[in-house]
Amino acid sequence: MLESQLPLLILLLLLGTGAKVGTVCSGGEPGALSRLGPAVLVPGRMQAPALLICAATEVALAAGLLLTTHPFFRWGTVAFFALSTYVLVELRRRRPDAGCGCFGEVSSAPVGLRSIGRTVVLTGMAGVSVWAPVPGWAAVFEPSWLTGAGLVVLAALSPEIEELIDRVRFRAPCEQRRGPAESATLARLRSSGTWRAHRDELASAEPYDSWRELCWRFFAFRNHRQDDVVFAVFLSGRRPAVRVAVVSAEDSEPLEKYTGVSA
Repeated sequence: MLESQLPLLILLLLLGTGAKVGTVCSGGEPGALSRLGPAVLVPGRMQAPALLICAATEVALAAGLLLTTHPFFRWGTVAFFALSTYVLVELRRRRPDAGCGCFGEVSSAPVGLRSIGRTVVLTGMAGVSVWAPVPGWAAVFEPSWLTGAGLVVLAALSPEIEELIDRVRFRAPCEQRRGPAESATLARLRSSGTWRAHRDELASAEPYDSWRELCWRFFAFRNHRQDDVVFAVFLSGRRPAVRVAVVSAEDSEPLEKYTGVSA
């Protein structure tokens, strides 16, 4: 049973490799890589190499898990997913607008608890698999019910599935689609924990301005001190991310006061 999660680890590593390489090779729109982790944490000229290095690590680990029982690859996979969890937590804290980039540009939605939870689960799966007595190829040909259970958990923790369904329906990435009506997006904002945490500070419940940038719609309010309070609502997914920033009226500089919760 210790080997039951090896097929899933190998599959996720290979999917991540292919998606990252595809994202880099396709080019995409200017600045697209600057919105994907781990590229978002490095200078511009290093963003594509960073994704490719990550992809090379994933394919090496997948090959090692598939073909051998060597502890280097087993523990290396544990370390990789543990480090990925740390990176996602840092992305959520430092760049709440950035996607995890786990599966290339499909993972462009802001990092949420589901993405972080997935890497935590994968770290646990990798830890259990360290002592598996057979290589991954043997586990692939003899999957157990635990393999299916792990697949269900990972699917539930993968926002990319919703993005892929949307792309099949609309055949365009989020930033090129028509978003929901402004009133519907405002309703999503008002049902979020971010709104409830800040609504008592606002001078008015109605925004004085609204605009869209890529996959985000922004709503600007003023609080009782006449500071600007700007909410951002992601335009894709059933439970879109909501962020908020407060801009001081005294110096017009953004205060680093972001809150990331799902609506």
